[in-house]
Amino acid sequence: MTVLRSLVLLGAFAALFPVGSVQAEEEFPLAINVRQMHMETALTAARAAMAACRAEGIQVGVTVVDRRGIEQVVLRDVVAPHLTLGVSRMKAYTANEMSVATSALEEDGYRSPLAHVPGLFLGAGAVPIEAGGVYYGAIGVSGAPSGMQDEACARAGAEAIEIELEMNM
Repeated sequence: MTVLRSLVLLGAFAALFPVGSVQAEEEFPLAINVRQMHMETALTAARAAMAACRAEGIQVGVTVVDRRGIEQVVLRDVVAPHLTLGVSRMKAYTANEMSVATSALEEDGYRSPLAHVPGLFLGAGAVPIEAGGVYYGAIGVSGAPSGMQDEACARAGAEAIEIELEMNM
């Protein structure tokens, strides 16, 4: 085989298997920006939730999780049972993972296959934190006589920072 013929065959073969970066039809960013609450903002939400429950004479535990479900702030009022910390965390985690208020999951409750997933809590008491179309995480409350009271306090916490988050976009 001649050198020229070998080079032609090699070139034809190489054309079948392009080397280098393959460009997709659509451009995509090499990195994405993710907005996250500052710790002070999460603390403001937790304090507002606690204040809402205190106004009703209820001592609670409050957990704020970021969009990954990791705790940012955990508070327990003076005489709230220690148990409220774990329950508020599970509620916040569940609201975050499902992107809904946990009261929406309560109806099927423990008949749902989700009831067997460790770390989830299928009862009222937590709401997602969203503002201006951006998802930030969730806030969960535990310690009130009912989950709906917990959730009302959680909603007060989320609403306390909603405008601040929207203005900071």
